Amino acid sequence: MSDIKKLAGQTLWYGVPTIVTRFLGYLMNMALPFLFAQPARTADISQVYAIIPFLNVLFTYGLETAYFKFSQDRDKNHLYNTLSVSLLVSSILMITVLYLCRGAIASAASLQDHPEYVTWMCGIIFFDALSTLAFAKLRQENRPRRYAFVRLSGVLVNLLVIITFLGVLPGYVSRNPDSPLRMIQNMNIGIGYYLIGNLLGSLATLFLLLPEWKTIHWEFDKPLWKEVMQYSYPLIIVGFGGMINDMLSRLVYQHVVDLPAEQAKHELGIFANVYRLSVLITIMIQAFRMAAEPFFFSQSKNEGAQKNYARIMKFFVLACCFMFLLIGLYLDVLKWIITLKSKAWGEGIYIVPILALGNIFLGIYYNLSIWYKLTGKNLYGAWITIGGAVVTIVLNMLLIPKLHYLGASLATFTCYLLMMVSSYVLGQRFYPIPYARKKLLAYLAIVSILVVAHRGLLQLYSPIWFSILTGTILLAGFTLFVARVEKREFERLNLPFLRKRPSPSG
Repeated sequence: MSDIKKLAGQTLWYGVPTIVTRFLGYLMNMALPFLFAQPARTADISQVYAIIPFLNVLFTYGLETAYFKFSQDRDKNHLYNTLSVSLLVSSILMITVLYLCRGAIASAASLQDHPEYVTWMCGIIFFDALSTLAFAKLRQENRPRRYAFVRLSGVLVNLLVIITFLGVLPGYVSRNPDSPLRMIQNMNIGIGYYLIGNLLGSLATLFLLLPEWKTIHWEFDKPLWKEVMQYSYPLIIVGFGGMINDMLSRLVYQHVVDLPAEQAKHELGIFANVYRLSVLITIMIQAFRMAAEPFFFSQSKNEGAQKNYARIMKFFVLACCFMFLLIGLYLDVLKWIITLKSKAWGEGIYIVPILALGNIFLGIYYNLSIWYKLTGKNLYGAWITIGGAVVTIVLNMLLIPKLHYLGASLATFTCYLLMMVSSYVLGQRFYPIPYARKKLLAYLAIVSILVVAHRGLLQLYSPIWFSILTGTILLAGFTLFVARVEKREFERLNLPFLRKRPSPSG
């Protein structure tokens, strides 16, 4: 159990910057309904942030996972040098092509009104790509504290820019109309400061990672690089497929929905904001992945590794279930917050539980996917992801025109469900792990029923105080249920707060 406690501790450290990063980003996104009354004004920025993940996959081409894999039996410094040289050269070449094609990209993405967004996007992608292996090095060396410091610093720079130029500056200029700062306000950058803040945050992050870059020696082992590429190229397909599954609905929404352009932008703005309400699930997934990937590789040769993986899956699913309940049972609170300025922002709130449950399936898939990474059968992962991408494309094209937000959310849900099931079936064939399948399915079914029952109660009586009260009761009930069912498992973890205290003498 010490291994699981170690993973939990590392997940916490990786989770702190991830949670704070996502939470601050979430607050910035939550601020959109207060800064912009009309959701349509946020559609362009949503489009940019739907493009960035695709390009991040292309720029990093699986090097992060390959670094963890090959560092188990190769000279780590030599490997790091070779992959860093590869990353630097490829990033310079690709960003040059991207920058030269920025006009065509702006046109294809319907960003003709803001071509500067594409230029700023190029900078974000370039700096983030160069930070990839440095962050992987910190994770592989089990240095989560430095990882957390660098991540948080970049986010704080991002946040400071946005608060200054969108929160503080407009009010200051209105009170001091003769201030020279009015020139900045007159530039009318508006929501573009989200990208500028991101760009400066990415640059600050790279600057703080200079100590990791200074350890690089200019050496390039071509045979080693070819071996790494043989391992990692299927991961590019996995990455692209994953981005299609995650981002396609937002990327194509306004192009396939049968609405006038302005109304389509309105719905895209709402859908993108509603999608972010499942952030608690994605926080859990990302924090876990940061710690789990190097951990799984390091544990793969240990006796009883599969049993540990099964226990880790159970704790992961339990954590996701609690996150799901926090979202689903307090949905009215979230709706109340985002609709304080404009009721329009709450139109698509009903799809949030569907998206959240779909993201749990995605998290389970990521956990399951360790089988093909450990066995080197990455092509299977590529085929699973391609299958998911085909399902996503077909369902988005069929359902968005008819069901709008609901169609997009059902496409996401179905895709991740099929990927999860496919990965489980293939994983049990090539790398059997004794997952507590029935218990995990039961937990997922219970939390789904609780959320549906809660929504049913609110159809009868809907004051927000009643929603909060009944939601809290249901959450407490599930907590007590899990504590009872998993009592022995928690006791085996030997957590301080579960230890029996000695009775006072005398």
